[in-house]
Amino acid sequence: MFSLSKVLRGAVLVAIFAVGGTFVTGAGSNASIKVPPNSVFVDPLSFAVLGSAGNFRTDGDLFNPTNTTPPFFQIFDSGFLDILGASPSVRLIASNATFAFAHEAPIWIPSTDTFFFASNDGGALGNSDINNNNQVSMINLKNVGSSGKVSFAKVSLADTIQMTNGGTNFRGNLLLINSGRGTLPPNLALVKPSPPFNSTIILDNFFGRQFNSLNDVKIHPKSKAIFFTDVTYGWLNHFRPLPQLPNQVYRFNPDTGELRVVADGFNRCNGIAFSADGNTAFITDTGLAGGFFGLNSTDPATIYAFDVDAKSQAFKNRRVFAYVDNGVPDGIQLDTKGNVYSGCGDGVQVWNSQGTLLGKIFLGTTSANMAFAGKGRLVILAETAVYLANIAATGVNLDF
Repeated sequence: MFSLSKVLRGAVLVAIFAVGGTFVTGAGSNASIKVPPNSVFVDPLSFAVLGSAGNFRTDGDLFNPTNTTPPFFQIFDSGFLDILGASPSVRLIASNATFAFAHEAPIWIPSTDTFFFASNDGGALGNSDINNNNQVSMINLKNVGSSGKVSFAKVSLADTIQMTNGGTNFRGNLLLINSGRGTLPPNLALVKPSPPFNSTIILDNFFGRQFNSLNDVKIHPKSKAIFFTDVTYGWLNHFRPLPQLPNQVYRFNPDTGELRVVADGFNRCNGIAFSADGNTAFITDTGLAGGFFGLNSTDPATIYAFDVDAKSQAFKNRRVFAYVDNGVPDGIQLDTKGNVYSGCGDGVQVWNSQGTLLGKIFLGTTSANMAFAGKGRLVILAETAVYLANIAATGVNLDF
């Protein structure tokens, strides 16, 4: 047995920590790897046993045993190298320390290279509450050079769109999923991605009943149906009435109007994503984050995987895919190799398709969501900041 403090003093293991540009020799799959620039390798064996005098942490403490200054790439498994490529980088491209302008609803429009997102709805620094709507903004990635920042611009939307929290591409439009505010109902809205940003509400009820506060949305790659999550965060953040429905996942056919529940039994379902073939669905459960009830680390901070039934598209065979070590897994995306990315309490965490944590894009702060913007570009929303990671991975197609 050994403690982490002893390891740091005495080289009990070979190449426990390594920084960019060095070769390391580890164990198993981590044997003999080259650590790319802006990266740190942390061998999982280095913290497998901390011992009675170990420096144990709580969920709120960041796991940064090398004390590296963020942002950087934290590697736990050599599989992360294929994602990062030879020269990965991550940098700040937009910020406002007094406004959580970059929360969720990340949508990239390829034709114009513009990127849309929404501010925090009802949370800290969101400047939104039961009396004030949140803000949808956009940046032009064409203006992102090798250094410096870009400005973000407010998108003026119809008053029917209240507290936007999720979004994706759909039939050449922005598909925004909105939590609602006060008695103004949650809804799904199609918005043209250019001025004057005309919008059409396509759903705002479940057989006459208001949803609680809609949260996130994705299009199924085969059926092209709309799948979305509904959760109680509007009430928990004081801008929606007492919930009237369970926390559930819905399937909506916009051509026929068919609407039904495909999964339930969550503490607080949140992010949603599909594998490229549509056979697997991923749902994040952010039960740990309880709004005015505070944080409860015994509640889920968990990503669940489901099989998608070939005929009904109901979610079945629920199993734990991953449990995060810091914060909650919020928004979720996949790349073309089946790797899973989620915004967490320390940045973006990345797992392979079997659920092995490969590494982190370590920001040192919370990221609620992110989205790929073409090959090798990952735009990360971090509340008061937007980061751009240049890596080797490419996201699954979301432009249906």
